[in-house]
Amino acid sequence: MSSIADAMETKILTGDTIILKKCESLLETKYNFPKVSLTNSCTIALEMAALLFNIREGDEVIIPSYTYVSTANAFALRGARIIFADSRSDHPGIDEDKIEKLVTLNTKAIVVVHYAGVACNMEKIKKIASKFKLFIIEDAAQCIDSFYKGKPLGSIGDIGCFSFHETKNIHCGEGGFISINNPELFDRAEIIRNKGTNKSAFLKGEVNKYEWMNLGFSAVPSTLASAFLLSQLRNIDVVQKRRKNIWQYYYKRLDFLCSKGIALPAIPDYATNNAHLFYLVCRNMNERDLLIRYLKDNGIQSVFHYQALHQSHYFKKNYEGEELPEADRYSQCIIRLPLYFDLTETETGHICDKVIEFYKCSDVRD
Repeated sequence: MSSIADAMETKILTGDTIILKKCESLLETKYNFPKVSLTNSCTIALEMAALLFNIREGDEVIIPSYTYVSTANAFALRGARIIFADSRSDHPGIDEDKIEKLVTLNTKAIVVVHYAGVACNMEKIKKIASKFKLFIIEDAAQCIDSFYKGKPLGSIGDIGCFSFHETKNIHCGEGGFISINNPELFDRAEIIRNKGTNKSAFLKGEVNKYEWMNLGFSAVPSTLASAFLLSQLRNIDVVQKRRKNIWQYYYKRLDFLCSKGIALPAIPDYATNNAHLFYLVCRNMNERDLLIRYLKDNGIQSVFHYQALHQSHYFKKNYEGEELPEADRYSQCIIRLPLYFDLTETETGHICDKVIEFYKCSDVRD
């Protein structure tokens, strides 16, 4: 609460304030990001990325179908043709081996989504990007405090986009940030974030007036949002320890389900686990729906996750690509169990008990 009180004392509740800059500096220092700019959401960070790379009509952007709509929307809004890739069989993230065949002369960028904060194989993706001279945007919405071979997610591609939505490990209600990993983009990114003006340079005394320099967004979060976030950032290690303990408890209690054909989260050797979420991949949609209902009847809220975008109401009529069976499977079979900081050991134990009870008494068949 002291950060909120400090924010109120400033009497400046909008724009670039010292509290916002403290958040950015903390993120840059802790994770060695070259440049961090807080935003109002991960969605706006993705839209900034599309504008930074001059995505336009006629360009193609490769993204996984199994992702949140913002991943595609940001580039579709610029007129790009969205090329959907399938997920891996062992993880909902993009199948790195399916990307290269989707590249054409019109491909401009690959958007990588690190599902559940678990890294995609960035070495493979960087080789493809280098071969065809493509930009890499990391949709790292779920990835705070997660790493690939020791490097923070969001720092490996050209740009990383993060979320501080209230569903994330740490949050400010609604917020995010963009990590700019190419110094040549620093100044333009700041202009785009400030409604397309050079206001930031003006506030630094670098110009004697500010004016419209580029297309842009009103993407700077309020001082109150930044203050709320600052307290969370200062306690991220405590939050992460608690979340990882819950995640490990789930995995230990429910590991036996793998022998029944129900998959638990897979963490490759090159990735770390930031305990963003814990999920099960049921054997079919009927089983998933019955489990959700059973848990609800026992006072437990569990939910499925993304619906594959190539099958969405908006896009399905225009989809001309191949079938994406893994994206479809995750859409139909994933169930997410509750995972949040205040979840008690008793509550976690109750959830596991009921999942176990369901599979012991259920007559669900493949």
